[in-house]
Amino acid sequence: MKIYVSSDMEGVAGVCAWEQVDARTPHPEYAIYRRYYTREVCAAIEGARAGGATSVLVNDSHGPMRNLLLDDMPDDVRIVFGNRKPFSMVQDADSTFGGAFFVGYHGAIGDADAVLAHTYTPSVVYDVSINGVRCSEATLNAGLLGYFGVPLLLITGDRTTVEGVRDQMPWVTGVVVKESIGNFAAQSMTPAAAARAIRDGAQAAVAAAASAKPYRFEPPIALDVTLAKVEQADLVDMIPGFHRTGPRSVRFSHTEYPVVFKAFVATWRLGALA
Repeated sequence: MKIYVSSDMEGVAGVCAWEQVDARTPHPEYAIYRRYYTREVCAAIEGARAGGATSVLVNDSHGPMRNLLLDDMPDDVRIVFGNRKPFSMVQDADSTFGGAFFVGYHGAIGDADAVLAHTYTPSVVYDVSINGVRCSEATLNAGLLGYFGVPLLLITGDRTTVEGVRDQMPWVTGVVVKESIGNFAAQSMTPAAAARAIRDGAQAAVAAAASAKPYRFEPPIALDVTLAKVEQADLVDMIPGFHRTGPRSVRFSHTEYPVVFKAFVATWRLGALA
């Protein structure tokens, strides 16, 4: 079985501040938490293999998307590295994968008790839903995997994030590495304990893959995005296929989810220019 790993950083054990995960203006803590992040991804890979996975593709999905310490990664995995990917956090996912892991994920913007909660770009995206379902990054990304028939098998992060995903996809194995205390504090496992828990969870998730289901949005698919600012909605409204539904809100509809997903990526990339 091939496993697809989409990895983020805000859900890593101990993370509770932007400085710990900001690669662009690196704080001294970034180097430390970059190492913890890499350790959690490696633990997930180790567990996947113990459960029977034959190959792994990792998509570094945090910020500039070049955070993993490559020298510390297993030498027989492949890694999608770098930003501006058309499918962003699920770039190069396809029907050849038997399942997927979301490692180090965080809650959706507006979630309470979810450390550093946001949805893709917090300065642009105020809220997002598809077919009336409020979406986190995990929901949006699982929908693209589901389009290809790939089920989400594992989610790791804070309790709010893990429980939110399991409410939508109860077959997913969840590993809670920390209890969020609002947006900027957490009671966390140590990095070593988190890595052990993730390894065990990944092994169990692969072993139980036969009972997992792809998460799909049925067509016609309506994407509703509320932007942070009116001027962002002004720009997005000019993209063909979008129409204004309110001062800060836009809608895009299509029958194919990959087209909808790309439209969402265009929303926050263009909105950031406003």
